[in-house]
Amino acid sequence: MTSPDTVTTPADRASTPGSEWWRTAVIYQIYPRSFADTSGDGIGDLPGVTAHLDDLAELGVDAIWLSPFMRSPQKDAGYDVADYCDVDPLFGTLADFDDMLEAAHARGIRVIVDLVPNHSSDQHEWFQQALAAAPGSPERARYIFREGRGIDGDVPPNNWDSVFGGPAWTRVTEADGTPGQWYLHLFDTSQPDFDWTNEEVREEFRRILRFWLDRGVDGFRVDVAHGLVKAEGLPDYTPPSTADSMGGGEVNVPYWGQDGVHDVYRDWHELLDQYEGDRVLAAEAWLPTADKTALWVRSDEMHQAFNFPYLSTPWNADELREVIDESLRAFPGVGAPSTWVLSNHDVVRHASRLALTAENPQGHGIGPKSPGKPIPDVGLRRARAATTVMLALPGSSYLYQGEELGLPEVVDLPDDARQDPTWFRTGGERYGRDGCRVPLPWQSDAPAFGFSSTGEAWLPQPADWTTLARDVQRADGASTLSLYRSLLAERRTHQLGAGKLEWLDGFGADVVAFRNGPVRVVANLGGAPVELPAGEILVASGPIDGRSLPVDTAVWLTED
Repeated sequence: MTSPDTVTTPADRASTPGSEWWRTAVIYQIYPRSFADTSGDGIGDLPGVTAHLDDLAELGVDAIWLSPFMRSPQKDAGYDVADYCDVDPLFGTLADFDDMLEAAHARGIRVIVDLVPNHSSDQHEWFQQALAAAPGSPERARYIFREGRGIDGDVPPNNWDSVFGGPAWTRVTEADGTPGQWYLHLFDTSQPDFDWTNEEVREEFRRILRFWLDRGVDGFRVDVAHGLVKAEGLPDYTPPSTADSMGGGEVNVPYWGQDGVHDVYRDWHELLDQYEGDRVLAAEAWLPTADKTALWVRSDEMHQAFNFPYLSTPWNADELREVIDESLRAFPGVGAPSTWVLSNHDVVRHASRLALTAENPQGHGIGPKSPGKPIPDVGLRRARAATTVMLALPGSSYLYQGEELGLPEVVDLPDDARQDPTWFRTGGERYGRDGCRVPLPWQSDAPAFGFSSTGEAWLPQPADWTTLARDVQRADGASTLSLYRSLLAERRTHQLGAGKLEWLDGFGADVVAFRNGPVRVVANLGGAPVELPAGEILVASGPIDGRSLPVDTAVWLTED
C-alpha cells in the first residue's frame, strides 16, 4: 500500500486546468465476469483482464472502467457489495488487482473502478448488525428502516416500487420473532439502501475512496449517482407506465436527483484533490435532460456524467442534432466535458437497439417473445455509423466491451440461463439485462470462443458468434474491429476530443454533418443515398459507392 504522496499513475503530476486526460479520453468498460476467464470456471476474472491489456492498447483506448469486482454474494452480478475493500474470490485477489493495475499503467492505460454507494449487499457486516439490533439503534440508522403503515404495520412505509420490479420495501423479523420494521431497497431485496444523512455512512465511503486511491486507481465510476439522497418524508410516488427503470425520463422523483446528493460529491471532489495526478469521478446519473445532468459536474463536484439522453436518442437526424447541441451547451457551460456513450451493461446493445421496431424502456431487455425484435443487418449498419459519429464529437467517449466486435444483443437466451434479478422479480415479464452481458468471443475455433479454456461460460454464447470473434475480425480490414481501430487512431491524430463542433449545411434534413478541426463528418440517417462533398475519405462505417453515401452510413473526410 502506498500513501497519497507516493502514488504513481500515468499522470503523476496534475495537468493544467482544462487539459486533464479525462476531458478527451476514450474509456473502455470491462464487465469482468464476461471479459476473459483464466480459471476455467466460466466466469471472467482480473487475470483475464491483465491477459488482454495488449488487445486494448492495440484498440487505442485511454482508460478502462471495471464494473464491480469487490466481494459480493453476486445476487446482482457484483452490484451488491459485501466488502468494498476486497476482491471477490470469483475474480481473484487484491494481488491480482494490483498486478492488473500495474500492467495497465505500464501501457499508458488508466484504470477507473466501479463504486456502489447507494446500497450494499444484505450480507454486508453493517446490515447484519442492523438486523440484529433494535429499531432506533445506531446500527439501523446506517440504512433506511421505517415503521410500516396500517394497524399492524403490515403495509410498506410508502408505495415505491423497486427498479427490478415489485415493492421497494422488505419487512424484517425482529430478534424476538415478531414482524418488525421495513427497509428500503430501490433495487433487489438483497440490496438495502444506505441512509446518506448519516455521517457514519459518509465517513465510511471516504475510507473506501482512500483505500483504492492509495492503491493507485485513476478514479471511480459511481453507480446510481443520482439516487443516494431521498426526499424528506419519503412521499408516495407512482411513475408513468412507460418510465425507464432508472428514471431517466421523469422529473421530481423523490428518490432520484435530490439536491442533497451534491454535497456528497463536493466532499469527494475535495478528497480526490488531495492525491497526485488527475483523478476522476464519473456519474451514472439517469436524468431527463442534459441541463439536469450537468448539475452533477459543476466545477467542485464530479468530473464527468454519462450522457444518457444521448444514448437514448433514436436513429433520427433532427433528434441527434438536438441532443448534441444541448450537450455541447450544457456540459461546457459548467466547465465539464460532454461525454458520449451508446452501450453499457444495463441497456440493449446499440447494434440491436437502433433497429428495434417497438418501444423498449431501459432495463426491460429483449427476448424471444418481445415485440419489434431487431433486424440484425440494419442494426449493425446503424451501430457502425452511430459510433463513427460519436467518436468524432468533442469530449470523452465510453465504449462497452464487445461493441468493437459489433456484438448484438443476445435475444434467444434460454429462460433457465437468465440471471438478472429483473427477470425473477417480474416473473419473466421483463427479460432484463443478460442479453448484453454474454461473454466475449476471442477465438473463432476455441472452446467458449476463447473466453474460457474449459468451454464454460456463465451465459451461453450464440453459435453464430464464430464470425464475430476477435481473431477473425483482426485479420479483416472491413470488420467492425478494424473500423474502431481506425476511428480511434484518427481521433487521436486529429485531437478530435479537444476540438470544436461546427454544423455543416446543405445536406438535407436526414443528414447529420459537422466539422471538428480538420475533419468533416457526414452521416446519412435517411432513406436514400446522398452525394458526398470533395475530400479524402479517412474512415467510412460501411462500403461507399464512388461519392454516394448509402443510407445508415457515416464517413470522416479531410478538408477540400
